[in-house]
Amino acid sequence: MVAIAHEYSEDIQDIRSAIESFIRAEVFPRHEKHAALFDDERRKYGANGAYSKEVWQLVSEVRQASAKAGFYQMSAPAEFGGGGLGLLAYYAAWERIYHLCGMKYWIGHYMVSHWAKGPSPVLRNLTKRAQDEYLPGLMEGKTTMCFGMSEPDAGSDAMAMKTRAVPDGDGWRITGGKIWTSNSPQADYVVVFAVTEPELAAKRKGGISAFIVPTKSEGFSVESVIKMWGHAGGDEGILRFDNVRVEPHQLIGELHKGFRTAMLGVSLGRLYNASRAIGVCRWGLEMALDYTKIRHTFGKPISEYQGVTFPLAERATEVHAAHLMGRNAAELLDRGLPATKELSMAKSYAAEIGARCLDQVIQTHGAIGFTNEMYLTEAYIMLRRINVADGSREIMRRQIVKSLLDGDVDL
Repeated sequence: MVAIAHEYSEDIQDIRSAIESFIRAEVFPRHEKHAALFDDERRKYGANGAYSKEVWQLVSEVRQASAKAGFYQMSAPAEFGGGGLGLLAYYAAWERIYHLCGMKYWIGHYMVSHWAKGPSPVLRNLTKRAQDEYLPGLMEGKTTMCFGMSEPDAGSDAMAMKTRAVPDGDGWRITGGKIWTSNSPQADYVVVFAVTEPELAAKRKGGISAFIVPTKSEGFSVESVIKMWGHAGGDEGILRFDNVRVEPHQLIGELHKGFRTAMLGVSLGRLYNASRAIGVCRWGLEMALDYTKIRHTFGKPISEYQGVTFPLAERATEVHAAHLMGRNAAELLDRGLPATKELSMAKSYAAEIGARCLDQVIQTHGAIGFTNEMYLTEAYIMLRRINVADGSREIMRRQIVKSLLDGDVDL
């Protein structure tokens, strides 16, 4: 059955089919074999709150197997040896991964390089030396990175950051801290943003630069792992830079113009969040629809009760609309258009309807929907989180309104 009049290209359809084959061969078996490890938080996380060595090893195996198969670096620039595929392919791949894996087979979420964790267009402006030193491991999935931008008083207003990089000979010394940094507890590198020209930064006319820093550098530390939602550990960290020395080859792009790199990353993140919301919603809705056919009350399957099925129809309608919005934003970006309004709409709408959708899926299942074995509460948590991640829904509204007031009223 076809729900979209304008189908993906044959190349993208082939990628999505190949992704499914990879997940069935490399992801599902690992989860089933190590279910006791993944389902026990005392084993899933180490004493410091980061993933345990056993779990991270399994994640690394999937990442490296995917790199060998060509999926992991599919959206990395072609000049790096990556696939160089556009954002529509990026969107389509992530939607397929989350649709198949849901939140149960979560190590599958590592099979394509996330923009902040591995090779992506964010690293296009690395110096030649940095490419030679850092890219081989990243491209092979042997090493990972994180994206240090947010600070306690500089989240939505990222330009208010206080981390400084002061000149030191031909390089710089970085001092400051970052928070909410995904993948930082186990990353090998951090792309960090720091003020290099305070006067420009104060005027919001630049003055912020980007650097790539090995996490083994003297003066760098993961101060703590942030635990959320009652879990024993997590993937977010608080980072500390204490007079960390960086050399000229570690500068990404132009000095004082690193905010362009930051905004590229955030844009990729917004498209990623829209696609994973759609994928997880499809996974959850299919579970709910299947459940209505086997769950009986008062002598009938609950699929015959409109009070149960009509809300699912409403959520499916919203997911369909969100899917189209995300695809449209990705195609506009692939054409080289800014699509600021459309991307903000797609991300905020997908995140909002996503949380609403999973809430309805849980309600359809009744009490069993709360149990760990269903993984639905994990899906709801993830969708609730992306209402804040990479631009809160309030910031998305702000950008949409700005575009409209500036005359971009095409809808």
